[in-house]
Amino acid sequence: MSETIEQQCLAKGVKLTDQRRTIARVLSESKVAYGESDHPDVDELYNRVSKIDPKISIATIYRTVKLFQEAGILTKHDFKSGKARYEAIDESHHDHLIDIKTGKIIEFVDEEIEKLQNKVAEKYGYNLVDHKLELYGIKKK
Repeated sequence: MSETIEQQCLAKGVKLTDQRRTIARVLSESKVAYGESDHPDVDELYNRVSKIDPKISIATIYRTVKLFQEAGILTKHDFKSGKARYEAIDESHHDHLIDIKTGKIIEFVDEEIEKLQNKVAEKYGYNLVDHKLELYGIKKK
């Protein structure tokens, strides 16, 4: 992603308090610091933010995540884990492969899948405008 969450907030007119700025920074850095497939839930985000500013409450995290989501900066995923997970809305499309044992999330793009989805939509007389693909699996031994 080229723009940080902080930059997206400024571009969309979202007021950034010091606490929101810290949360935005932690979210932007999560992929770099915690791995390519990091999609933190609120608890994980709270743990990371608390190390920087212990005065930020979990309620502030919930409110900020909701604000960022409503502003079109974050997207919410379920991934059948029982906890909402978040990632920055990226200009480039990708799908997700979720390891149901470890919770690891792999982002991928596959041109054959993209073509097949368009073919299915066309078959039924539709122009595809958006889609979300989540695959769930267990790593082979």
